[in-house]
Amino acid sequence: MANFLAELKRRHIYRIGAAYVLVAWVLLQVVNNVAPALNLPNWALSLVLVLLAVGFPIALIFAWAFDLKAAPASVDGQGSSPAARLKSAHTRDALPAARSPQTARTSVVSIAVLPFANMSSEASQEFFSDGITEEVTAALVKVADLRVVARTSAFEFKGKNHNIRSIGEALGASHLIEGSVRKAGDRLRITAQLIKAEDGTHLWAERYDRDVTDIFAVQEDIAQAIAGALRLPLGLKAGETLVPSRTVDFDSYQQYLRARALVRARGTSINDAIAILEPMVQRDPNFAPAWALLAHAYYLQPTFNPTARTRAVEEGRRHVLGFFKKCEEAGRRSIMLDSRNAVAYGALGALNTQRGKWAQAEDLFRKALAIDPGEPDALLQYSILLAVTRRLKETLNAGGVLRTLEPLVHTYTITHAGHLFMSGQVQAAIAMLEAIPLDAGGGYFRSITLAAAYASQGRYTEASDTLLLMPEPNVVSRKAVEDAARLIRMAPGNVDLSKETVVLEGGLNFVYAYIGADERIMRFPERVREVTDGGTTTFIWSPAYASIRKTERFKSYVRAVGLVDYWRTRGWPDGCRPLGDNDFVCD
Repeated sequence: MANFLAELKRRHIYRIGAAYVLVAWVLLQVVNNVAPALNLPNWALSLVLVLLAVGFPIALIFAWAFDLKAAPASVDGQGSSPAARLKSAHTRDALPAARSPQTARTSVVSIAVLPFANMSSEASQEFFSDGITEEVTAALVKVADLRVVARTSAFEFKGKNHNIRSIGEALGASHLIEGSVRKAGDRLRITAQLIKAEDGTHLWAERYDRDVTDIFAVQEDIAQAIAGALRLPLGLKAGETLVPSRTVDFDSYQQYLRARALVRARGTSINDAIAILEPMVQRDPNFAPAWALLAHAYYLQPTFNPTARTRAVEEGRRHVLGFFKKCEEAGRRSIMLDSRNAVAYGALGALNTQRGKWAQAEDLFRKALAIDPGEPDALLQYSILLAVTRRLKETLNAGGVLRTLEPLVHTYTITHAGHLFMSGQVQAAIAMLEAIPLDAGGGYFRSITLAAAYASQGRYTEASDTLLLMPEPNVVSRKAVEDAARLIRMAPGNVDLSKETVVLEGGLNFVYAYIGADERIMRFPERVREVTDGGTTTFIWSPAYASIRKTERFKSYVRAVGLVDYWRTRGWPDGCRPLGDNDFVCD
């Protein structure tokens, strides 16, 4: 009832009613005074009174309906309201490369789509309701003056009962969308409602009972209705829709949603996603989103494949480059079908980062973020590219934008903390990492980064304990973790490794810097280059490796992976500068 009364106030129903009563009273006075002079019959006044009484509810109903069809808020000659342009600063300042006339505008209205509840009889349909949540979110992203936040963070509230206002504050959203999905046979029932986070006012609600084949039309209707309720222009060109017309059959679409949930889960689920998507794109070769998702899965597979790290260099190289080739083919196919697919551009940008094709990667990320400035994976991978190429200020800016848009995604926070550590803000990085629960997502990367930060402050016992508490890793072996924990506990000093078969994989090799084994530090990035043709240098930019950056071995590596050529073309980064025509130095 409170929400209904608030809605009456918002639509100015009280004002309309009061105005009507006032006008009716004046009209009655006029009729009463002029009736004798005009010799009107006695029943004339009664007729006017009846007509005014009948007209009162009609006027209120008309006022309610008129609000539903209200015109968009006034805009200036640039197509955006003055308030919208003032609120767009964070994206433009942090990511100038991601600007475009349409996507650079950010509205005062920010919205988050909470996970749609699965009301189907089968719990196994959870992937479907989650998928609809993401699809509605993707449609709203295309509304020109609507700022969509917390695309991933919103899932932290799945199945939880929280106050609407506290959810809005946590996600940085002024408005929230709630909904539910029930699928029974060939029928769908989808409900959705738009809520003002500040006071819980329901601005719009609707229920859709449709055949499953109408799923895309329902998503379009929901997104357009929400834009209308918020009085926002759609910003579409002639013939465009918020949900592109898709010819894929419903069974394939369901499989696509299932695969997307598996890709989001990471780990060995990536292989299951690939097993679903490969036959699907053969059956429906024109379904661009599936090709983009498959490209993303191909890119991730070598990282989360537990057996890849144990292979010999040549075998590992065949495995990794095979998936990289598939990634490029799938990504290019997706873009050929849909030139505005930000996910596909982001996957190809991440791929070229791994290959050491730095300029191509940067250009691809710029395209992805011009299409969708808030695409989380593209923002994450772009920040990693900036970190690897040592553009520290831009790295932190990109990470800051991502954390503003996705405040509750631990993986993004961990990555940003790593970049803070790399830039010398060690205590800030530690505070950020310590606040993340041990069993949260990204446990391996959290443990590695926090242990390295502790070690940089001489807190070797804490570094060792942090490694031992690491959740079961799927990127490095458990033996490597235990060896690293044992060795860092011996720091500082020189440890004789001549009689040991220790191989500190991946990020664990930070330990070498504290036990007098500097000659081993470059082994891991050199192996990465042998396997991928690219390079990984992020960790070497941290303050602990200042001495390594003075060695010829490091310089040879940086030249070999193409960073010097990239810097000469795109500009030298923080702390590095050329020395004549053939040399350089990195502080």
